[in-house]
Amino acid sequence: MTSGGDSAGMNPAIKCCVEFARKQGFIPYLVYDGLRGLIDDQIFEADRERCSGILHRGGTFLRSSRSKRFFDIQFRQQAYENLQRRGIGQMIVIGGDGSFNALNQFYSDFGVPFAGIPATIDNDIAGTDYCLGVDTALNMIRQSVDSIRDTATSFSRAFVIEVMGRHCGYLAMVSALSSGAEICLIPELPYDLDKIGARLMEEKKHGRSYVLAIVAEGTRMSEPLTRWLTDSMNMDARLTVLGHVQRGGSPTVHDRIMAYKFSVGAVTALLEGQTNAIMTYKDGTFGTLPIDQVTSSRYRIDPDLLKLCSPLAC
Repeated sequence: MTSGGDSAGMNPAIKCCVEFARKQGFIPYLVYDGLRGLIDDQIFEADRERCSGILHRGGTFLRSSRSKRFFDIQFRQQAYENLQRRGIGQMIVIGGDGSFNALNQFYSDFGVPFAGIPATIDNDIAGTDYCLGVDTALNMIRQSVDSIRDTATSFSRAFVIEVMGRHCGYLAMVSALSSGAEICLIPELPYDLDKIGARLMEEKKHGRSYVLAIVAEGTRMSEPLTRWLTDSMNMDARLTVLGHVQRGGSPTVHDRIMAYKFSVGAVTALLEGQTNAIMTYKDGTFGTLPIDQVTSSRYRIDPDLLKLCSPLAC
């Protein structure tokens, strides 16, 4: 099942989970509509027709939802009975920490083991350096920023580009570094507009005619920065909020390969008897962590990346 926010890489993970599980002797099933579908019995055997032609598609063909009903033991009981009727004894959830916590509560109630595959463009799950969908989202952002740069240079304008990420600045930071932005504001770094202004004024003296600023949505600084560029820098400044275009797009090669490796790990973890394992990719190595360790820890961005990005905030 997939749950929470969608991300490119979910469909390849679904396909790989089904195919690898079948090779291990399992009979795989699919849950449509996330937690809501688990309650409403939207559960179907994963025949080959259902999983064909999905590898290249963005989002999740199983669809997703967030269900308040799942917080009620009565509806979790209903979901458990739906699984019992089909003899389903293990689950794989592809999503974020909210989805993992929901399945962990389900395990506490009824003893149904699960494995979690991290999938969120925010890349903010503790214990793993990578979540499915991040590379595709970064490439969608890169394409948009490259297009905006064409207009910025043509009209000598400043453009503020807001990217997603909730309270995590990973997308903004990597996008700023890879696109050559002059400014990057993220929640994890303090910023100094006076210093930024002095730096840009000096650069304007030496021929700079446009400015690109990447701002993480969690800073809530997109509109103030746009006004500041207009008032303090005397530039024609425009704001572009990329929004949900970042979630879409055909999964990149990197996301497809990561989906395969995470999926093999998830099925293998269940075969080995693990009960609430979250797949991880840390320092180039694939592994697992128990759900409690993942949800009780705080995700921290690579300090080397922060060091590279810090000159763009001052």
